[in-house]
Amino acid sequence: MKSFTTLLMVMTLFAWLTNGAAPGAAAEALKVGDPAPDFSLQGSDGKTYKLSDFKRKKAVVLAWFPKAFTGGCTAECKSLRESGKEVRKFDVAYFTISVDPVEGEKGNKAFAKSLDLDYPILSDPTKETAKAYGVLSERSLANRWTFYIGKDGKILFIDEKVNFKAHGADVAAKLKELGVAEKK
Repeated sequence: MKSFTTLLMVMTLFAWLTNGAAPGAAAEALKVGDPAPDFSLQGSDGKTYKLSDFKRKKAVVLAWFPKAFTGGCTAECKSLRESGKEVRKFDVAYFTISVDPVEGEKGNKAFAKSLDLDYPILSDPTKETAKAYGVLSERSLANRWTFYIGKDGKILFIDEKVNFKAHGADVAAKLKELGVAEKK
């Protein structure tokens, strides 16, 4: 009984010290209106993308997914591909993003190629960007959340309840709802 009480005290102390956050979670959760954390990540197309490169130029959508070559993530990426024409009507750069490596048999480059994607998947194998966005789960995978970022670099909306089967259509609808400009 004494060891159970000690364990309970240690767990309570840990939860208090970490504010109940999952390992690797951001110190403070991001919210609408916050500046989106900058990043420099390699895409499945071989290019390096920085959020700061889009500031004052176009809105950005970052659709985090847990793991390449899994059912829900495959459906989500296909949905975005299938709705690409609708999404591209807007002045937006859009990416899916995971903590998987770029290269390798199970990397994002192979995943993008297997799905014939017309947009890049960004890779965050160090998980630093995932931590900055607060999407890293207890299993050290990204939560399936989508961030909508305005031209000013501030977060417009965070979708924490992504419907992976309809995500492409949902992204296009949300861009319209948020008033993101359409291309001229």
